[in-house]
Amino acid sequence: MNVSPTDPAGGTGTGPADAASSESSKAGTMTSALEETAVKSGPDLRAAAERRDRVLRIVLPVIILTAAILGWEALVRIQEIPHYILPAPSLIMEILVKDWAVLSGSLITTLQITFAALAVAVAGGVGLAVLFTQSKWVEISFFPFAVILQVTPIIAIAPLILIYVDSIPVALLICAWIVAFFPILSNTTLGLNSADHNLRNLFQLYGATRWQTLWYLQLPAAMPYFLGGLKIAGGLALIGAIVAEFAAGSAGRGAGLAYRILESGYRLNIPRMFAALLLISVTGILIFLTFSLLSHLMLRKWHESAIKREN
Repeated sequence: MNVSPTDPAGGTGTGPADAASSESSKAGTMTSALEETAVKSGPDLRAAAERRDRVLRIVLPVIILTAAILGWEALVRIQEIPHYILPAPSLIMEILVKDWAVLSGSLITTLQITFAALAVAVAGGVGLAVLFTQSKWVEISFFPFAVILQVTPIIAIAPLILIYVDSIPVALLICAWIVAFFPILSNTTLGLNSADHNLRNLFQLYGATRWQTLWYLQLPAAMPYFLGGLKIAGGLALIGAIVAEFAAGSAGRGAGLAYRILESGYRLNIPRMFAALLLISVTGILIFLTFSLLSHLMLRKWHESAIKREN
């Protein structure tokens, strides 16, 4: 008769195999629990890292900017620098509020010239880029003139434009357009020519017309390039408008922010000059951020440059 082994106390015991099986079961349970915890905590950790990155992208520049402004304010007060040499940030903000009626009118004038020039640059640049892609002879004939307009300093030809054009707003518009035109033309032309050649061959195989290929293939392929050029052209249009206003203001004709800067310099009203410069800088930043947001919204669903990656 077989008898199960007993422990010294006389009870029935467990063998080595049973003990090993029990330990293995416990280890497997712990491993499964750890794996489940890791699976659950993985997305949470990534989400926390993304939130931290978003916060730092905003907080760090704000901290640096605030420190710079506070250092500027402290330097002016400690060194007792006269306001006609270097005004304190607090005085600049005070003058900005006090002279807002004058500065806001000049800001509106500058913005009108900037956006009008940008609109003409977009229309002309995209239209000419389409013509370039449809005929290489058109591109060969006209592209050198676009390059000449780009490399010629606008400050050198602005006085000539003001002489030849009777209307000051039209002259300022032409100057701003010259600066903003080339990035739109160059980027859009590059984008239209960058469409996948295999897809072009496929369109030809199915008998697509030239305009169907343009509408359904080349224009979507050129969209990221066009939006990149638009972000550049927005700031350049503002720069062109300011430079043209400087030229017009030097002749005693003008009403934009550049004219206010010249006027303030002649009167040694340096705080107002800095206030006008602040408005120009903030305007340029807002233009860039607006077009960056537009680019993100238009590309985030389909283009690799804006699609959010999982890893």
